[in-house]
Amino acid sequence: MDKDAVLIHILKLKGVSTLLGGDLPVRVINENKYISPLAAEGEVIEENLPTVDQAIRTALTGENKTVTVIGPEGSGKTTALEKLVVDWAKGEHLQNFEYVFHFRFQDLNAHEDVLSIATLIQRCHHYFPPKAMPLVVQKPEDVLFVFDGLNDYKHSLDPAAYTLCSDPDQAVSVPCLLASLLHGSLLNEATFVVATRPTAYLKFLSGSQVKVLGFLKSQRNSYVNSFFTDAPAANKALMHMERTLGFYDFCTSPRFCWTVCSVYKPLTDSGGKLPETLSQLFVDILVHLIQMLSLSQADSRELVLALGRMASHCSTGQHLSCTKAQTYSFGFQPFLTSADTFLRREGELESDTCVFSFHSQLMQEFMLALSFFLDKSIYTGAEKMLEKHKDSTKFLDLFLSGLSEPTQRRPLENLLGEFNCDQIKDFKQWFKSSSEEALQGYNTDSHYRCFHLLHQAQSESLVKEIIIPSARIGISYGNLSLQDCVAWNYIVACLGGTDWLNLYRTSNLTEEMAEILAPAMSLSHKIVLTASFLSTGAVSHLASALNRGLTRELDLSHSHLGDEKFKILCAGLRDCKLQKLHLVTCNLTEASCEDLVSALTSDTSQLCLLEMAFNEIGDQGFEKLCRALHSPHCKLEKLQLDTCELTEASMEVFSAALCSGQSQLKEVDMKRNIMDDSGVEALCKALQHPLCKLQSLNLSMCELTGACCSHLSGALMSEYCSLSELDLSVNELGQEGALLLCQALRRPGCILEKLGLTRCELTLPVFEELGSLLKSGTCQLKSLSVGLNKVGDQGVKHLWDAIAHPGCLLEELDVEMTRLTDACLEDLCTAVRASKTLKRLELRNNSLTDASVPALVQVMQDSHRMQEMNLKYNDFSEDVFDMLDKCKKITY
Repeated sequence: MDKDAVLIHILKLKGVSTLLGGDLPVRVINENKYISPLAAEGEVIEENLPTVDQAIRTALTGENKTVTVIGPEGSGKTTALEKLVVDWAKGEHLQNFEYVFHFRFQDLNAHEDVLSIATLIQRCHHYFPPKAMPLVVQKPEDVLFVFDGLNDYKHSLDPAAYTLCSDPDQAVSVPCLLASLLHGSLLNEATFVVATRPTAYLKFLSGSQVKVLGFLKSQRNSYVNSFFTDAPAANKALMHMERTLGFYDFCTSPRFCWTVCSVYKPLTDSGGKLPETLSQLFVDILVHLIQMLSLSQADSRELVLALGRMASHCSTGQHLSCTKAQTYSFGFQPFLTSADTFLRREGELESDTCVFSFHSQLMQEFMLALSFFLDKSIYTGAEKMLEKHKDSTKFLDLFLSGLSEPTQRRPLENLLGEFNCDQIKDFKQWFKSSSEEALQGYNTDSHYRCFHLLHQAQSESLVKEIIIPSARIGISYGNLSLQDCVAWNYIVACLGGTDWLNLYRTSNLTEEMAEILAPAMSLSHKIVLTASFLSTGAVSHLASALNRGLTRELDLSHSHLGDEKFKILCAGLRDCKLQKLHLVTCNLTEASCEDLVSALTSDTSQLCLLEMAFNEIGDQGFEKLCRALHSPHCKLEKLQLDTCELTEASMEVFSAALCSGQSQLKEVDMKRNIMDDSGVEALCKALQHPLCKLQSLNLSMCELTGACCSHLSGALMSEYCSLSELDLSVNELGQEGALLLCQALRRPGCILEKLGLTRCELTLPVFEELGSLLKSGTCQLKSLSVGLNKVGDQGVKHLWDAIAHPGCLLEELDVEMTRLTDACLEDLCTAVRASKTLKRLELRNNSLTDASVPALVQVMQDSHRMQEMNLKYNDFSEDVFDMLDKCKKITY
């Protein structure tokens, strides 16, 4: 086969490049501007993606006889296939094939006579000598057929629709010929590459599939740099394109990149303003196209209205193309010679069989939106119009929003005349009412759509009018896409900030997303990234946003951040306004503590609350943190260290820090660490020190025994002890240890107000002593938790008697699972009625029955002071549920 002849044939210039239709494949190849789109083979999309060229060649090396290349409009399929043939003809690739024939389904539609395969090849490839045809027939395994544009095919590929032929010399219809080829009846060993948009025809094709992904960011970078000769101009255009449009799926289309660059280049060369939104881009495109035609304002308006009618026809009937007669019915007849400016044409203009279609769905929807505001002959409300086209459009409401704003539509009004003010008013009324309704709800997709519409409108005043204080913009926006990030960032910027940026359960916050959201982060008083995954690059942008922003609180709990990413975050913590940092379950270890110390001791640090629960920092990590407490710059007041693998080994160091005179710590939670009694002894030294400011200490589930209570009792009786809250729950203190604590509570100088002794192996004598000290007049306890101690009615009676005493200050009592029965009812009700202070009573998991309900409901209804009684998991039947429902202060 004469490869030079193939090159001449394939590289013959056909047609012209147009703004909407893209650059001609031949020009792209001839001028060495070809950049292969990326592809995914089958359903798997991996990190190191092959190019379309590579994917096709790989698929052709196996046993595969058919490779189907699938991609959306403008994704580069046609150019990739022509480049495939050119590379073969130049001897660069696929040299195992002796013959390569390239066909377009669009051309094959025109063949209505009966042909043999030999005749078809010679008719479409005049350079191929007839004498070589027997060789093709004899060795079909040496033949590669390349078919482009299956989605344009007008006939069936169903083999059941034809009597398939196997004789190369048999003349049949072209549809039968193609079906016979592709289903292996004709030239059985031949190989096929078929390119198509997604289409129903795919079910008739076997073999492997190559999915065209198009241009990702790196390919767009290369493309823009090849389009602009000036490097600074290319960089400016690329940055703007990525920031403004790069998050849209259609930006993977090489054709769309061509269109954008063609719009950007003259604007960049003249110093003009580049479009900020998709709507502005298409306004610029349409202005350019109309100005090319030099029509009057009236004719330009009629042309656009005709395009709008065609767009409506294609949208409502989901027609891909229109006949010449149909375009006449839309009012296109006077402008038919201008058709190629806006539309794709198949066939000769003079022929009645030629058909027209929009180059892209985007342009079709833009024309539909524009005609809505231009057409004064028919009034259609915005809601009705959107409902009519909802199944066939994706960007219609966005274009309507953009065009409804004066600054965005003005360039078009200068060319086409004024828009219909009634239609604009109607759209704005719909927009406002639908947005207010959406933002009152919890559907995140509805919120996002509203943000996108506001972004397209580019009106700060409109944002402030729509996003009113009652809007629920604090709901979780954890499934944001890139375009959602852009829209949400715009909203926050217009509002001047937000109280709460809730990104809970963001499954993958990428660097690109975080870069877009960084300004919004810096304007957010609280950022929630709980249960999220952040890339390393995303953490870097978060750190920068904290560094320059207004954020007071950051929650990264359950984000599994790790030491490496946390180190990056700490760079932003050293100079920021952050006051609260939540790092529960972030996979941090001792290594992170050094970076944290640096942040806490910065002279600009404002951090006063730090939650580090469920991180394996261990004693060595904690001892590093204790160094920060010695610094006058450390403002930490609350520290949460639940389950951090601490032991008594680090308590001496911690005690010294508390006594340093610099420590501002007031609340420390160290539950679920194996402290041992000796660790408590070290802490008690600090509690008795005049410079220790600790007011709340949680040591629950720390494997303590009654041996630690003598030290705690001594600390509580110290005149310097500032502790007002102490939780020792789920430790085996026993009777002896608890009675030692009671001695301290009797002391007039003891200021403890809240005590937790849940499941501490307490006995009847302990409850008797607690009841006695509560009546003493010197005890300051306001909250007491003694649940899960099995003392029954007899033990808790001492507490009911105390509550009824005028000297008792108790406001909250927890006696969950203490084996209470209906026998305690009289004492309980008497206590509630007599108490001047009791507000909350926890009675869960006891053995109260239906018989107690009337009295409990009555006493709660009579008491104006009692706020809550929890009766969950008692022995109630459904018969009393209605009665319990009468009192809203009872939970059951």
